[in-house]
Amino acid sequence: MNSNAGSASISTDRLATRILWGLVIGIVLGLLARWLSSAVPSTDKQIQWLAVQVLDPIGKVFLRLLFFVVVPLVFASLALGVLQLGRLDKLGKMAAWTFLIFAINMAVGVVLGLVLMNLVDPGSRLDEVTQKRMLAQFGQGAIEAKEKAAQLTGLSFDSIVEMFLPRNILRSVVDFDLLPMILFALLFGMAGTTLATSRRQSLSESLETLIEVMTRIVHWALMLAPIAVPAMIFSVTVKFGLEFLQSLAWFVGVVLVAMVFQLFIVMSALLKIGAGRSPVIFFRAIRTILITAFSTSSSNATLPTTIQVSRDKLGISPSTAGFVLPLGATMNMSGTALYEGCVVLFVAQIYGIDLSIAQQATLVLLAVLSAVAVAGVPGASLPLIVGLLVNFGLPGEGVAMILGIDRLLDMARTVLNVAGDVVTACIVDKRLGMSSADLAPEVSGAG
Repeated sequence: MNSNAGSASISTDRLATRILWGLVIGIVLGLLARWLSSAVPSTDKQIQWLAVQVLDPIGKVFLRLLFFVVVPLVFASLALGVLQLGRLDKLGKMAAWTFLIFAINMAVGVVLGLVLMNLVDPGSRLDEVTQKRMLAQFGQGAIEAKEKAAQLTGLSFDSIVEMFLPRNILRSVVDFDLLPMILFALLFGMAGTTLATSRRQSLSESLETLIEVMTRIVHWALMLAPIAVPAMIFSVTVKFGLEFLQSLAWFVGVVLVAMVFQLFIVMSALLKIGAGRSPVIFFRAIRTILITAFSTSSSNATLPTTIQVSRDKLGISPSTAGFVLPLGATMNMSGTALYEGCVVLFVAQIYGIDLSIAQQATLVLLAVLSAVAVAGVPGASLPLIVGLLVNFGLPGEGVAMILGIDRLLDMARTVLNVAGDVVTACIVDKRLGMSSADLAPEVSGAG
C-alpha cells in the first residue's frame, strides 16, 4: 500500500489502472490463443512456445525482483517496529492492551478467511485435467508441501524448538523458512531497545535506510507489472483456460465476504464487548475515515483523518489517539493478514496441494507477523506473500494469479485495517478509563 499522498497516489492509481488493463489484455489474448490453437491445431506448438520461452521469463524477472527483497524487508520492518517502541519495560498498560487487541483482531481475521476458503474451496473449482496440468508443471512444489505437512504432523516440544530455533539460521533464510528469521528480527529489535539513545537512533536510521532501499526495488518491480501481468496471465490462460478465471472470481468473492464479516460482525462484537459502544453509531461516525481509506488504499495517508475523527466524533482522548492510531497504521493490519492467508490457501488449492490443520495454524501465525512487517512499506505485501508461498512449498509464481485484482482487494483491506485501528483505540480508551465518550452518550451510544 502506498503511504505517500499527492502526486505519488496519482502515480499509484495510474500504475494500478495499467495493471488492471494488462490483466484484461492478457485474458483476452490468452482466450483468443486457445481458440486459435483449437481451430488450427498446427498453431498450438507455436503458441505454447511463446508462452513458455518468451512470456514466462518476462514474468520471472518481475517475480525474482520480489524474491530478492523478502528477507531484508521482513527483517528490517519487524526489527524497526520493535525498536521504535522504546524501552520495553516502560510501555505500560496502554501498550499491553493495544498489542493484545491488535493480535486478536488480526488472528481472528486470518482464521475467518481460512475457514471461508476451506468451506467454499474456490481454488478447487477446476476440472481434473486442469489440476493435473498444474501438478505436472509444479510437481516439485507439491512434493515439498507434502514433506512439510509430514514434518508438522504430531508436533512435539522438540520439533517446535527446531522450527523456531534451527541450528543454522542462514540455511533457513536460504530455504525461505520465515519463522526463525521473524523470531531473530524480534529479538534483534528488543535487544536494540536496550542500547544507549544515540546508538539506538543510529540503528533505527540504518534499518529505515534498508527499508527504503528495499522499497525502491519493489517499486522498480511494480513498474514492470503492466508488462509482466499480461504476460503471465496470457501464459496461464493458454495453459489452463477459462476454468482458472472462474476460480479467481470465486476467490475475490470469498475474500470480500470475509472482509465484510470481519468489519461489521467481528469488529462490532469487539466494540460492544470491549468498549460498550453502539456499532451503528460508531460506523456512522467513521464514514469519512472509511471512504478516505478506500479511496487512498493507504493507512498512513488516512491517518490525519483517522486521528481527527476519532477525537472529535468518537471522543477518544488525545493520548490514546496519539499512541494507538499511528502505531495501528504501522502494525495493525487485520485486512492484510486475512488477505495473505487467503492467497496462500487459494494457490495451494489451485495446485491441488492440501495444507494440513497444523500448516494452516502455522499460516495464521505467519500471516499475522508478516502483516505487521508490511505496515508502512509501499508495495511490500507482494514480496511477503511470495515468501509465505515458498515457505509452504508452494510456487512463488502463484502470486501472479492475484496481481490483476490486487488493487480492488487492496482498497477493501485498507478499510479493514483502518477500522481495526479505531476499534482498538476505543477499547483501549475504555479499558484505561480515559475516554471522554463516557461523558457523551450521543457519541458512545450508551444512552
